[in-house]
Amino acid sequence: MELIPYVVAYIAIGVFLIACVARFFMWSSMPMHMRWELYPVAHEPGRAHYGGSYLEQVDWWKKPRETSLMGEIKAMVPEILFLVALKEHNKKMWNVSFPFHFGLYLVIGCTMLMMGSAVLGALWPSLISGGLGQVLRLAIMACGYGGLGLSLLGAVGLLARRMSAPELKDFTVAADIFNLVFFLVAFGLTLVNLVVFDRDFSRSFAFISGLVTFNMVALPGSPLEVWMTVASAVLLGLLVAYIPLTHMSHFIGKYFAYHAIRWNDVPNLKGGVQEGPIGVMLNQPIGWRAPHIEGDGTKTWADVATRDFSKGKTK
Repeated sequence: MELIPYVVAYIAIGVFLIACVARFFMWSSMPMHMRWELYPVAHEPGRAHYGGSYLEQVDWWKKPRETSLMGEIKAMVPEILFLVALKEHNKKMWNVSFPFHFGLYLVIGCTMLMMGSAVLGALWPSLISGGLGQVLRLAIMACGYGGLGLSLLGAVGLLARRMSAPELKDFTVAADIFNLVFFLVAFGLTLVNLVVFDRDFSRSFAFISGLVTFNMVALPGSPLEVWMTVASAVLLGLLVAYIPLTHMSHFIGKYFAYHAIRWNDVPNLKGGVQEGPIGVMLNQPIGWRAPHIEGDGTKTWADVATRDFSKGKTK
């Protein structure tokens, strides 16, 4: 019984890491996406704030391009933490999505704090036996209770909108409902366990400590207290393994959505890095038809791109 939560946790972490790496390589190896060509681009130093670009320069193709990593960080951090774009374009969805996601960040922070405390406790016990340990414990409790509460509130709101909002009807499938219910069950049981049986996180910390130090000892407490902690750990472990196997892996895809699509402004110069991939894509045959495409399986994108529409034939 005492080994079950540890084994599930180790397997879940392994599945999570393997699935994330697989997703990353899958998306990074996909063909070039159609670029948005929308400005401002966050990495444009000195121009992003007014929507400009390097194309404003005379003979821009002869000059070295300058990019700003700090500019991208300034744009990405608020977007990741506070879902800025969603707030601007869909405030109703943001009202329920923000607490859900921010709660997840707090839960992750709580877990990382417990893992860090466990490592410090194993290497330097005296370091966390005093004031530092107390501060870490208070931070763990604040992130844990706050994160679980916010995520549950957001999950309920998201579930209600998914099931009632007419504008979401065409975008809601059974998997969306299942995912939210999964979060509600896993986080709900964990919060009940903490409030009723483990208010100071001592049993949860003992489990995380054993997990980090590979010391898989039996958890302290009565059978019911231990069972609740084990059930919470197993459900959370299954959730961790499940997330990257679904469309919830958008936390990985967002990198590509921004850097490979929205912010990709690398010029297509002769002999440049874009020339080869674009050439490959232009030579792809088109197997679907539309009035402006007329694909027949033999025409390529290059044929369509060079078609003289005024004469109704290809140049």
